[in-house]
Amino acid sequence: MVFSADPSLSSPPHTAVLIGRFQPWHNGHMALLQAALQQAQQVVVVLGSAHQARSPKNPFTWQEREAMVQSCLAPAERARVHCIPVRDHYNEARWVEAVRAGVQALLPQGAAVALVGHFKDSSSSYLQSFPGWQLLSLPRLGAFDATPLREIYWNADAAPRAEVLAALAQQVPAPVLDFLQSWMDTPDYSAMQLEAAMLRKYREAWAVAPYPPVFVTVDALLLCRGHLLLIERGQAPGKGLWALPGGFVEPRDSLWQSCLRELREETGCGVDAATLEAALQGVQVFDHPDRSLRGRTITHVHVFDLGEQRPLPAVQGDDDAALARWVPLAQLAELETRFFEDHFHVIQRCLENTCSAPLPT
Repeated sequence: MVFSADPSLSSPPHTAVLIGRFQPWHNGHMALLQAALQQAQQVVVVLGSAHQARSPKNPFTWQEREAMVQSCLAPAERARVHCIPVRDHYNEARWVEAVRAGVQALLPQGAAVALVGHFKDSSSSYLQSFPGWQLLSLPRLGAFDATPLREIYWNADAAPRAEVLAALAQQVPAPVLDFLQSWMDTPDYSAMQLEAAMLRKYREAWAVAPYPPVFVTVDALLLCRGHLLLIERGQAPGKGLWALPGGFVEPRDSLWQSCLRELREETGCGVDAATLEAALQGVQVFDHPDRSLRGRTITHVHVFDLGEQRPLPAVQGDDDAALARWVPLAQLAELETRFFEDHFHVIQRCLENTCSAPLPT
């Protein structure tokens, strides 16, 4: 496919920016990149949803996605394409700031920037979040979409591998197909298959409801002597990942009752309710529509600080938790890619809002 310079651009941009999750990189992405290379001296590919644990929606690390992009380019093109990882942040202003900072670091002073993309649905609204950047809006370049590609890849019907790869071959570049084929032999692929099947059952359970449900959950963020109480999840989704102790609100429980129950059941923490109430710093709500793959989930995070004057309470994982552990705050950043869903960002925001030092990232 050949593209000519876009007459709507006021001047040829020095840098074109292509933003996406690219899970995986497919032929539609490749067409957008080729168009961008014809318009600009260099292209910055922003790899979203970076620095997080694998999930059926985001199975590939940003390093793996960068390798996918570079493997599809000629040597001369590779020198003109730069990939940068950006976290989700679950906050548009912070996310926009992170994207701008990453791109700015690769720009000569005064260089013009164009944002490349097309408006396919509400997920494309980010294209309007960068005033000052020109918009190179392109038509949909083929019937390519990563979501159905991943559904094919997780192979819920247990089709022969050759059939799965043949279906993918029509929609991804050959080097990406080679990567996907090799990745099918890894333990990560098997784990993501199981998680995808579990999430599919979630959706099927409420598919007959007149409206998609909104789930209400609670989480306990318990601090003591510069440590945070975490659990290792014992079941899918997120089996083996770190999380705050918490769970769904029971029909006859208040938020407070549910929080105390989940804290006790998952960690065995024996701190009594009166002490916890005295240690409560506040309750923060996290309601980003994309924070959970199980469906729209609004959580109420109860922030407790037991202070410095007492030893760390004894804990032991139970119920849905395979392990409960006190983790020094200084070590949390090292665990970022092992946290369930948005829990790392939840912790970071709660610590900022309670005037504690934010986590380094």
